[in-house]
Amino acid sequence: MVKPVEVRALPAYKIWIRFSDGSQGEVDLSPLLGKGVFAAWREKGQFEKVHIDAERGAIAWGGDIDLCPDTLYMRITGKKPDDIYPNLRPRASNA
Repeated sequence: MVKPVEVRALPAYKIWIRFSDGSQGEVDLSPLLGKGVFAAWREKGQFEKVHIDAERGAIAWGGDIDLCPDTLYMRITGKKPDDIYPNLRPRASNA
């Protein structure tokens, strides 16, 4: 399973992530700004506190905000769930 190994905050509510398979890229999170828990990012310096949660591997900001790294990986690479979770594919029937 691919895991995030590095994350940085960028201007305009974007983050840059590098994953264990070498994939890397930027994700624009500005559409989330101000919605629900993401309102906290409006507070000066909060967005820049992005980190990888050591326990869960999520991309996180404190204890209340986190994003699934698999979703971010798919956005960066263009891969689909079946690509990263091959066991989700239906098995051929031998009927």
